[in-house]
Amino acid sequence: MESIEFLNIASRWIHVATAIVVVGGTVFMRFVLLPSAESLPQEAHDQLRAKVVARWRKFVMAGIALFLLTGFYNYLFVSFPKHRGDKAYHQLMGTKILLAFVVFFLASVLVGRSRRFERMRQDRKRWLVILILLAFIIVLISSTLKVTSL
Repeated sequence: MESIEFLNIASRWIHVATAIVVVGGTVFMRFVLLPSAESLPQEAHDQLRAKVVARWRKFVMAGIALFLLTGFYNYLFVSFPKHRGDKAYHQLMGTKILLAFVVFFLASVLVGRSRRFERMRQDRKRWLVILILLAFIIVLISSTLKVTSL
């Protein structure tokens, strides 16, 4: 196997594995952890949330970095040369990238500390659902791009 082929496979694998971890973790938080933690007394709930967010923040930030690194590598060096001049492909890819930036923003806000976004964090359930829906749209677009020739 050529080294460039290995790099292409590794980059794709890291990109997909990151999506599994980050999106799966977000689904777990929204539909398992948050509802379970609601039954705790407020002080315990606040302590748990602080500890979980502090740990999850590391995964989110590392995930965003890996998505950016592998995503742009995959697009610029693997996909772009194969789809040169394919307008529909690049339009969908552009949509996917823009949605990814929205997801990165929401994920950062939800694990962040800025007072500016405190109201969003107080409505964490709603924003996690929006984040999850956007992530699933991104996966749908990615799957479409991977298996069809537009």
